[in-house]
Amino acid sequence: MRKYLKCLVVVMLIGLLGAFGAGCAKEQGTADKDKKKDLPKYTVAFEATFAPFEFRDGKTGEFTGFDIELIKAIGEVEGFDVELNEMGFDGIVASVQTGNIDIGASGLSINEKRLKEVDFSTPYYQAGLGIVVRANENKINSVEDLKGKKIAVQIGTTGAEYAKTIEGAKVTAFDQVTDALMEVKNGGADALVNDYPVNLYYVNKSKQDYKMVGEKLESEYYGIAIRKGNTELLEKINNGLDKLKENGEYAKLYKKWIGVEPPEFLPGEEKA
Repeated sequence: MRKYLKCLVVVMLIGLLGAFGAGCAKEQGTADKDKKKDLPKYTVAFEATFAPFEFRDGKTGEFTGFDIELIKAIGEVEGFDVELNEMGFDGIVASVQTGNIDIGASGLSINEKRLKEVDFSTPYYQAGLGIVVRANENKINSVEDLKGKKIAVQIGTTGAEYAKTIEGAKVTAFDQVTDALMEVKNGGADALVNDYPVNLYYVNKSKQDYKMVGEKLESEYYGIAIRKGNTELLEKINNGLDKLKENGEYAKLYKKWIGVEPPEFLPGEEKA
């Protein structure tokens, strides 16, 4: 009987501890949710075919990429939450400018035209433009060979602006870079002019269809776009970038998505 009572007491204690633990876990979960509810939330615009910076994961269906993880990480260290908003690339800057969207994080190159419309964070990536042609194309080997050719671009990009300066080129703009690439593959265009790292991502996935030719064109930097005059949010973004670079998270994300270590310094960063 004593043995039975002992076992009964042990079982009851285990049950009480389990219930207590479950209650604590539930309270902690509720507290975490409530804490997250109290955080300011900012809307983030991006165009989801710009891998490896932003795209939809084929397995999970979730949006991911360097820009997506970077802005989330900035939010974590600066104490704000983000709401992701997919939209056409050509509408991102305008949406930030009008205040319909708080943040533009979509491989946005910092240039004079955009600086008149929005403010930018300190640069977080040095990019450039590149040329993609069909894998069996042998006559196009540099930008000089694009004169008079049919060029596919993504609407609203710096690649589209650059292509227009090529002598005699017939430029066709597409909503998504994947559509522009398909036009090249199908022979409707001779080449694609687009951001170099994005080109590299898609070419590496389909080497049987595409190849990159020529040297990197231009030299441009990506920044995170904020509505002009919103100094509070701009400071949060810049402070968050600094913190991520200091704690090593920026380098971790950079290597994960770009495949190499980040450069030691970018414009706006002072050497120690």
